[in-house]
Amino acid sequence: MKILLIADEEAAKFYDYYRPGVLDPYDLIIACGDLHKSYLEFLVTMSGKPLLYVRGNHDDAFIKDPPGGCICIEDDIFVYNGVRFMGLGGSMRYRRDGENMYTEWEMKKRIRKLRWKLFWHKGFDILVTHAPAQGIGDMEDLPHRGFACFRTLMEKYTPTFMVHGHIHGNYGLKRPKVLEYKDTLVVNGYEYTEIELPDR
Repeated sequence: MKILLIADEEAAKFYDYYRPGVLDPYDLIIACGDLHKSYLEFLVTMSGKPLLYVRGNHDDAFIKDPPGGCICIEDDIFVYNGVRFMGLGGSMRYRRDGENMYTEWEMKKRIRKLRWKLFWHKGFDILVTHAPAQGIGDMEDLPHRGFACFRTLMEKYTPTFMVHGHIHGNYGLKRPKVLEYKDTLVVNGYEYTEIELPDR
C-alpha cells in the first residue's frame, strides 16, 4: 500500500500544476492538518482514493464545515485494507480559544477515551497526528512542542509509523522528514511525502 502524506502547505505538484495521473501511484491519502478544505476536496475528487484526515490547530472551521468526500479519523481507529489508523489531531494549547489545541493532560484524556477501541482493534498500525511527539522532531517553543503521551503510545503499541505535520520545512535549520523512535518510523508529512506498507 502506497500512501501520500500531506500537511500544512498545499503542494503545487498536486494542485497548481496538477496533471492527470499524478495521483495514480497512491492507494490512500492521509492529511495531517492545516490544509485548505478546497485542496482536500480537489485531491479526493481527482484521485478517486480515500482521504483520511485529522484537524490541525488552524482547522477549527472543519468542525462545522468538514471537507466533502473525506474521512475524519479524529478520536477513532479506522481500518482500511487491514491497516489500523488511529487519529489524534490538534497541537499543544498556546491560546485559550483554539478548538483544536490541547494541554498534555487533555490529550491524555482523549487517548484514555479510546481504550476500548484500542482493546477491540488490538492496537493500531499508523498513528496519525498533527503535532509531533515530544522530543522527536518537535521544537522547544510551546506552539510547536510535541506531546509526551504520543511517545507512550508508540512504546506500548509499537506502530509501524507515526505521521504528523505542524513542523514546517522552512522553520530554521533543515530538519529530517523521517526519524526513528524504537520500532516506529516517525514521518513529518509537511507539504508532501510518501510511505509504503506491505500488502495485507
